[in-house]
Amino acid sequence: MGSAAAAGDPGVSRRRFVAALAGTAALPACSRAQAPAEATVTHHATRPGPTAASPAPSATGPRPLYVGTYTSAEGGGKGIGIAAYDPVSGRISGAGTLTGVPDPSYLVVGPGGRTLYAVDEREAGAVTAVRLADRAVLGSRSTGGSAPCHLSVHPSGRWLLSANYGSGSVAVHPIDASGALGERADLVTHRSPAPGPGQQGPHAHQFTTSPDGGHVLAVDLGTDTVYSYRLDPRTGRLTEVARAAARPGAGPRHLTFHPGGRHAYLANELDDTVTVCEYAPDTGRLTIGAPQPTGSGAGTNYPAQILVTSDGAYAFLANRGHNSLARYAVEADGARLRLLGTVPVAGDFPRQIALSPDGRLLFAANQRSGTVSVFHVDPGSGELRLAGAPFASPVAVCALPL
Repeated sequence: MGSAAAAGDPGVSRRRFVAALAGTAALPACSRAQAPAEATVTHHATRPGPTAASPAPSATGPRPLYVGTYTSAEGGGKGIGIAAYDPVSGRISGAGTLTGVPDPSYLVVGPGGRTLYAVDEREAGAVTAVRLADRAVLGSRSTGGSAPCHLSVHPSGRWLLSANYGSGSVAVHPIDASGALGERADLVTHRSPAPGPGQQGPHAHQFTTSPDGGHVLAVDLGTDTVYSYRLDPRTGRLTEVARAAARPGAGPRHLTFHPGGRHAYLANELDDTVTVCEYAPDTGRLTIGAPQPTGSGAGTNYPAQILVTSDGAYAFLANRGHNSLARYAVEADGARLRLLGTVPVAGDFPRQIALSPDGRLLFAANQRSGTVSVFHVDPGSGELRLAGAPFASPVAVCALPL
């Protein structure tokens, strides 16, 4: 999930760019952050048995938190970070590492919370499945492209969708009953339209499913396009059905749907805007609206990820550069965003944000400072309140609270 510098300069590869970011990052900032409650313990990926660093899900006790990083970057992590958070106070405690997964920069969990999936964001891209009960790596599969930076699980639980940033392609892998991944079912490269201003080629940045489950959508930063596909539920093959063109040079990065299913919100990395989109479930067609501000002002800023609360009342945007979280009121049944303001993220370069399952906490993974910030979310006003000192985690690029 690189930024404008990676996408626009042919002399800077994505890998070199993220490594450079990490090299300026984590260790000095960690001294200012909340230290783990216990010493970090590295666990081999196939070692069975629960530990205090990876608690079992509980309705009232600590909840699991997994943190993605770059293992090949200077100052990066050794694997997938393992911790726990208090669902009431938001405090993160404990630390461990699940080794055996290289450059796990984005994480998702499958239906039922039994299996964790990670991208291996390397030149020879792959996706890896990990059984959470005993932390056994169930195997990795090639994505057929380079630098995969995003993945998601289809609502059916049968397919893993991944986006290859470096090669501008999207891949589909079957998921078997054990949670393991099968050989790739399809791979589609975005060969048209031509790359946008300053781009050398396509850069698929996200691959996700619409709320109705009828279509899967690929957001491509390099071609300024969102592609809609039908996914064959039997074979996993993709058929393109529509394209939505963003403003030239916008660099669309991340799309999130309103729970009503008729609108979505697009974070544009390169022109520092967000847009409201209309979505037609019957055709899969997305219509991208006018650009709106991110609250970053006149400084350099790269929007990263946008989220919507489960009731559809508020949206939150991570601003890298401005180092803030923008807060929007969602109005007109999802058709309108109104910027309410921003709050400091208490870290540097918030790469990814996530809400806890109950929506009461928001987690921000801050890449350059090597920290995870936690905020209380007021359900009535959408206001964000920092929940204590950020948690130190090397080159934190993804936080996944369960």
